[in-house]
Amino acid sequence: MEPIIDMRSDTVTRPTPEMRDAMARAAVGDDVAGDDPSVNELESRASALFGKEAALFVPSGTMGNLLGILAQTAPGDEILTHQENHIYYYEGGGYAAVAGCSVRFVDDQDAPKRGVMTPDGLDRALRGCDIHFPRSRLLSIENTHNRAGGLVWPEDMRRELCDAAHQRGLRVHLDGARLWNASVASGIPIHELVEGCDSISVCLSKGLGCPVGSLLVSDRETIQIARHKRKMIGGGMRQAGVLAAAAIHALEHHHIDRLSEDHRRAKLLAEELTKLPIFDFDPELVETNLVYARLSREALEAQGDAFAWQDLLDERGVRCYAESRTTLRFVTHLDLSDELVTLVPERVAGVMH
Repeated sequence: MEPIIDMRSDTVTRPTPEMRDAMARAAVGDDVAGDDPSVNELESRASALFGKEAALFVPSGTMGNLLGILAQTAPGDEILTHQENHIYYYEGGGYAAVAGCSVRFVDDQDAPKRGVMTPDGLDRALRGCDIHFPRSRLLSIENTHNRAGGLVWPEDMRRELCDAAHQRGLRVHLDGARLWNASVASGIPIHELVEGCDSISVCLSKGLGCPVGSLLVSDRETIQIARHKRKMIGGGMRQAGVLAAAAIHALEHHHIDRLSEDHRRAKLLAEELTKLPIFDFDPELVETNLVYARLSREALEAQGDAFAWQDLLDERGVRCYAESRTTLRFVTHLDLSDELVTLVPERVAGVMH
């Protein structure tokens, strides 16, 4: 039987045998009471790695982002972000339903790349102080930017935007779900990539291969507020050390460094897919582990939209996501080898025939 090649996301990975062993041996306690030694160790490691005062282990990236919002805003406040950022696009409207905030979009018309915001764009979005307007409180950026194709923010532009936000009285939250990838791709250490950001969420189940979990990193006061909010929304876990141990193992055993392999395979896949007539995109746009493969006009006319192509490829044992009616997304990750990745174009070609 041919293997199923699952490229829907880097969240589909399974813990390695060594990671499972680490989880089985984990020292545990009650994390809600602050007594889980493995969670405490992970949070201490994270705060040092990010150059911040404190960190909080949470079940998911969505919760990490929501807690970052809850800890730094009040109901009725306004969040400024890009219209395709994850907190707006993929997180169920939690910023509104739970935090009671509204969103105002910062356009990217001045930026050299989609998804990157500029101080001028921020100024266009800000409306000033008026009793008719919500209070603009938080700017949220995303690095790498998912819907911009795994884009790594140009560091000079990120720092300029953070400075501009602070000058205008805003705090800055970084959705760094794949910040590990940004660091490896750019060669810039994590602590430098978060300078100027007041809070950062980062996923452990994307890239690092952990089964569950994310981190929120910030100053002590913000983390203390977030810890209370985590309990309020049901995110307090008890013997969570079995999960934290997976992350500690990943940090100790070069799961960050190996992301360069994911990036290399994504670039290889993109180059091979563009040789097929059903795709029409530039492989040079692939910067990390996400391949946004736009379908050609001929492909859309022959089989319908990307959702139809997603189903066709699934039948051939290649799992991917239709990100829009015209584009398929393929994600490289820990569970994929060179051999499996090179099979993908072959199977796509088989669908064509």
